[in-house]
Amino acid sequence: MALLPLGTQFSAVRIPRWVVLSAIRLDEAGNHTLDQFLSEMLWGGPVICDQHGQRYYALAPADMPLRWHKAASDWARLGVEILGHDTHLGVPRLPAEDQIGPAPASYWAVPMRRPGEVCEPTGVARLIAAAARATTLSACTAAE
Repeated sequence: MALLPLGTQFSAVRIPRWVVLSAIRLDEAGNHTLDQFLSEMLWGGPVICDQHGQRYYALAPADMPLRWHKAASDWARLGVEILGHDTHLGVPRLPAEDQIGPAPASYWAVPMRRPGEVCEPTGVARLIAAAARATTLSACTAAE
């Protein structure tokens, strides 16, 4: 595991696992299913899974905290946060095809295919919007 300083080359969007589950509209799913969903939803952009913290980190452009600050304030109600300057992100080793043993605490849910690759902010916004819609629908259904 290495610490990556955020805000220069990358930022990261911290997304709770339940938000991803809401976007996919499941109460529970295995990591493999969620990893596939994230890869499709975020157009293959790199994502790190923190299994202990039950959250995902989508690597994003360094300027995302500045450009998306209005959306970020809306996303905060879902527990989503854009991390930038003055933050470090623990980055696992890139996956080894012959990895043996228990799954690590953090792993690449969607591996980085080339240096500097990031998730498109619109893909991240689309994922969070899907979760927000599903959460609103669930709240409306529960109120009826």
